[in-house]
Amino acid sequence: MRAMVGGVRWWVLFLIFSVTVINHIDRQVLSILKPIVSSDLGWSEMDYANIVFSFQAAYALGFVCWGVMMDRGAAKRGILFCVGFWSVAACAHAFARSAFVFGLCRFFLGFGESGNLPAGFKIVCKWFPVEKRALAIGVFNGGANVGAMIAPFLISWLTVSYGWAMTFAMTGGLGFVWLVVWWFFYDDSKAPVLESRQDLGGVLVSGAGKVSYARLLCWRTTWVSVIVGGLSVPIAFFYMFWIPDFLTKTHGIDLVALGPPLLIIYLAASAGSIVGGFVSSAFIQRGMKAVPARKCAMLICLLCILPVALAPRMASPWSASLLIGLAGAAHQGWVTNLWTIIADMIPHRAVASVFGLGGLVGACGGMAMAKVVGYVLETTGSYVVLFLSIPCVYAVSLLALHMLLPKIPERL
Repeated sequence: MRAMVGGVRWWVLFLIFSVTVINHIDRQVLSILKPIVSSDLGWSEMDYANIVFSFQAAYALGFVCWGVMMDRGAAKRGILFCVGFWSVAACAHAFARSAFVFGLCRFFLGFGESGNLPAGFKIVCKWFPVEKRALAIGVFNGGANVGAMIAPFLISWLTVSYGWAMTFAMTGGLGFVWLVVWWFFYDDSKAPVLESRQDLGGVLVSGAGKVSYARLLCWRTTWVSVIVGGLSVPIAFFYMFWIPDFLTKTHGIDLVALGPPLLIIYLAASAGSIVGGFVSSAFIQRGMKAVPARKCAMLICLLCILPVALAPRMASPWSASLLIGLAGAAHQGWVTNLWTIIADMIPHRAVASVFGLGGLVGACGGMAMAKVVGYVLETTGSYVVLFLSIPCVYAVSLLALHMLLPKIPERL
């Protein structure tokens, strides 16, 4: 029985990884095509910032809605619904011809895509015990960067071959293919439903039931998700939505030449997600307790993020890309360990809801960041201030984590 569960869990992880790849391909299309679409439709920097803002607003709202749904219902149907929802929205971009309609499409895309994280964490926590969970979350989270890595090449080729409208339609259709595979393969009833504990053991639990938000807000770990996660998530959105524009404006790279530098960045970030989980797991195997091991891994990630402040001053797009890639790798290792700490400390039946609250605050931070970035770029025409602020955010986040995290797991 254990061997069967062990084999199935890795296939489940592969499916969650693959849908995360699709999620981030759909999300990246507009940021990569921004120079072309902005030119064709006459957008200003604030038009684009407002479109990103609409995505973030829906993303924030969706986190809470999907988190509650995943904790109170079957993960199989929940993720089916959210993938179908965002795939329809992604295809709808093909028919948009104004900033307002693009903003509307991005709103529905953001709402649907926000379900991917709470669903993925819920499923990973069902299938993987504590000693394997950081690596599993790292693989699942790595799908974001693989999708972002594939996107420049796929989107460039589709745009050159079929135009930008068909690019939105064709990438949006990938989600419908995944839905068919998921429907026939995944079975909620086969999951062992492992409950998190710091002693590295898995305890089988049974039963279900909702956990009220009043109860969730009494937990210190919930506030870790809200505050520390809320500070970290907007940085990922900055990398996602503005790095292609940074390389284009700072170094004069066109759409075709944009692929290799972005490949460096996202390949590094993909590796960082897995390496971050591996590092904390290695510390655990050497006798450290789970939470201190993950904190040490996060400190290493913070040190690797510091050089990104120099990226705007690099003379070459390749040296800038290497610094951003290192920071992106460290960011992914950071969030992998942060999310695993939260999963370690929260009862299984409340995992998606707690991640949903953290995602809500993170997406709200991303909304504010979209406005700030748009204002800074229109005012200064430079990314220098933005890159200087990134290491400061992680330093504050690590301090907040250390101060807020309880010493023992939360209990119902």
